[in-house]
Amino acid sequence: MTDVPVAISAAPAPQSLACEPRHRRMILWAAVLASGMGFMDGSVTAIAMPAIRASLNLTLAQVQWVNLTYLLGLAALVLAGGAAGDRFGTARVFGTGIVLFVITSIGCALAATAAQLIGARALQGIAAALMVPGSMAMIGKAYPPALRGQALGFWAAAATATTAFGPVLGGALLTWGGEGGWRLIFALNLPLGAVACWLLWRYALPDAGKLGAPVDLPGAVLASCGLGLMAYAITTPSDQALYYGIASIVALTGFLLWQRVTAHPMMPLTLFQDRAFAATNLVTFFVYAGFTGVAFYLPMLLISGWHLTELAVTAAFLPVSILIAGLSPPMGGWADRIGPGPLMAAGSVVVGVAQVGLGLTAGMANFWSVTVPLMCLTGLGLGLIVAPLTVAVMASAPESAQGTASGINNTVARVASLVAVAVLGRIAVAGYGTVDGLAPGFGAQGAGDAHLTASAAAFAWICGAAAVMSFAAAGVAILGLPRRKTGGGFTPPANNR
Repeated sequence: MTDVPVAISAAPAPQSLACEPRHRRMILWAAVLASGMGFMDGSVTAIAMPAIRASLNLTLAQVQWVNLTYLLGLAALVLAGGAAGDRFGTARVFGTGIVLFVITSIGCALAATAAQLIGARALQGIAAALMVPGSMAMIGKAYPPALRGQALGFWAAAATATTAFGPVLGGALLTWGGEGGWRLIFALNLPLGAVACWLLWRYALPDAGKLGAPVDLPGAVLASCGLGLMAYAITTPSDQALYYGIASIVALTGFLLWQRVTAHPMMPLTLFQDRAFAATNLVTFFVYAGFTGVAFYLPMLLISGWHLTELAVTAAFLPVSILIAGLSPPMGGWADRIGPGPLMAAGSVVVGVAQVGLGLTAGMANFWSVTVPLMCLTGLGLGLIVAPLTVAVMASAPESAQGTASGINNTVARVASLVAVAVLGRIAVAGYGTVDGLAPGFGAQGAGDAHLTASAAAFAWICGAAAVMSFAAAGVAILGLPRRKTGGGFTPPANNR
């Protein structure tokens, strides 16, 4: 699954941790390497899923949970991870996240059963929640304000390059590494993490944090329980799914109530009183849910249904990252001129059209002349969305809450991915159905016209649901983010606060 960059929590730092230019560069590279691990894991995991499924004999539900547990830990705890950095020191928490991410990656590489892999991925998500907000916070503290934007731009470019290169490297390892090739993908985090930790230990100055700075642990627990129960309720085929769903609603309601009354919430609900901020996050949810669902299940169709190699499949995802990287800078400028709403709406429509095309052509098994161009169209649409979305998030939040606002937006994107993988898995099962009672199931290795027809039908249902979400995002962008232009910059509607 190609991981699209989103606004990440990075509150402005009042002073530099390392004033010497060489130290700054080394800290920047530590942040790039650490982020690269997370981005690369996200971009190659979906491509590796068919190989993992065959190697460990997983069911489709277990395949979902390999990804869901990672997303659950990251989505529920990323804001708490940022607060932990403030409390215990950014460098300390960031380094801890890197070490834990490497250890849990080794656990993933050595997993011999479904339970071991799912457990390791859950812990990897928790480690990522400590690492992700720390990467940009370290850059913010290492660079003075005049140079911070340039450094963050380099970080974003490197993150996009890593995302683009990850599937190619992963596809090569899977194609040429044999049955255990997928294990090498996780093992690659060991040298990357080791170099990042050494750079951090060598060049980051001590950061004791702020004694008494709050960490919203009750909020983190309620969010984790609510999201976990929701994912389980959606994926479990048992009759008790309804009870898990009710328990999820209770936990998430408790989370919202707690965020309303606690003095230091991890997700301040007052930000959502701004219509533009609420609309931007709703667009984020719909866009990322639709894209993540297609990106997660497309490799299963291509590899298990069309019998393409993993290396060939990467050709469908590489243009997405390249187009996002190429279009984001000019689209950010256009968002300042005409407002982000029109661009986000247009991009969502383009993505929705591409998803409709992928669904309608799923049975053709024509990869190079149909699927790849449609994924290029997806990249074009996302290229219109990503930078304007960040502009909208920043413009709709007060200056004092920029870091919190971007962190919330990042969390919404992760929750959207979690919901998409869970819900669209149910849709895939229903769309696949049974063929003469002998069908192996969507995403399982199989041969024959019956399996191809059933797999194409399942993926068509997935694409249909994703397209509905993309078109819904376009509607929200048009209604919630009207075109505004004041002196060349975007101004959210004045009556929303």
